[in-house]
Amino acid sequence: MERVKNRWLIAASAVGVHISIGSAYAWSVFTNPMVDQFGWSTTEISLVFSIAIFILGFAAAFMGRFVEKHGPRKSAMLAALFFGVGVAGSGLATAMESLLLLYFFYGIIGGIGLGIGYIAPVSTLVKWFPDHRGLATGLAIMGFGFAALISGPAAASLIVKVGISNTFFILGIIYFAVMSLASLYLAPPPKGWAPKGFRESEQNGTRKIKPDLSQLTANEAIKTRRFWMLWFMLFLNVTCGIAIISVASPMAQQIAGMTPAAAAAMVGIMGLFNGGGRIGWATLSDYIGRPNVYTTFFVIQIAAFLLLPFAASAILLQILVFFIVSCYGGGFSSVPAYIGDIFGTKQLGAIHGYILTAWAMAGVAGPLLLSLIYDSTKSYNITMFVFGILFIVALILSLWIRVDMKRLQGEQYDANIEISGIVNEPR
Repeated sequence: MERVKNRWLIAASAVGVHISIGSAYAWSVFTNPMVDQFGWSTTEISLVFSIAIFILGFAAAFMGRFVEKHGPRKSAMLAALFFGVGVAGSGLATAMESLLLLYFFYGIIGGIGLGIGYIAPVSTLVKWFPDHRGLATGLAIMGFGFAALISGPAAASLIVKVGISNTFFILGIIYFAVMSLASLYLAPPPKGWAPKGFRESEQNGTRKIKPDLSQLTANEAIKTRRFWMLWFMLFLNVTCGIAIISVASPMAQQIAGMTPAAAAAMVGIMGLFNGGGRIGWATLSDYIGRPNVYTTFFVIQIAAFLLLPFAASAILLQILVFFIVSCYGGGFSSVPAYIGDIFGTKQLGAIHGYILTAWAMAGVAGPLLLSLIYDSTKSYNITMFVFGILFIVALILSLWIRVDMKRLQGEQYDANIEISGIVNEPR
């Protein structure tokens, strides 16, 4: 008899992978030391992170099929190789003082590792936790959001002690080791497996599990209207959220008159809300449903963005920003379970990869849109109103997708009735 692995250790392994690749969120720690040592501009150094996030989205899309075919273990090990080489290679790039090599190693090679590592454990977690999809994926993706709280101070300390290049070498080895060890325990559940008491509770009516609306391949999913509605919902959520994150400090100083030190402290706390929102919203989605969570995101952010220009109080501004950042994080962690609900788990990893191209596009579109509006108006107020309008569009999409889901539920119900009628016909 096959020995079944502990699903909570599977979740812990997924966190190990995500907390390693999530270190990318601490990239800004390297900015000032690189400016001082190499004379590169802040824009040139920030472009490294932008390239990595852009490559993440498209690597996830192109490698989704690899994850489905070869499983989470091999996929996570491949991610460890790419990300480890990308980070360690950045040490070589900085030792040679080559910005182009840095773009190649961290941006492209590391970005590929980010994309594979991001999706590798997710489809597996959904299969291990049919009773808590949101909680399971939220745990892993929370690791991605919280990672900077660990890797940021660690990298800053290493830079002072051993220098920039050696910091990259050391971190590259550590990330490779942690991700490789975590990948060894990752595996899909045995065919037909279910958590203890899961089927019994469903049969006796103590637990009601909604069946997935469909079981589609990735190619079938992208041909549906609901795929593109979900894609644009994530795109709009990330576009506005990542734009706020990119200018949080100067925006707070301009709108609410906060001091640079107070604005910097706010940015640090934003990391807690980013990570906390990932686990909190995803867990809540298990109880109120993914459609309700996404609609709530957009209602909150319509109000928050429209109020931000009038937030002369530092406390009010921070409350609004923390709500926005928690919804930003929650959008990432809730989407894998949403995909499972409407497309099934047959090729969830591949579909998730396609959906993440929204992140890649939004990572470019958000800061660019904000910069264009700010450069022409010298104010963040107009940008906040524009983002509020974009969230009205997102809200409409979140309501429209419900209509599509209800239609599919009706078709599913009719099909079940028809099958039941055929089975019960007297012979």
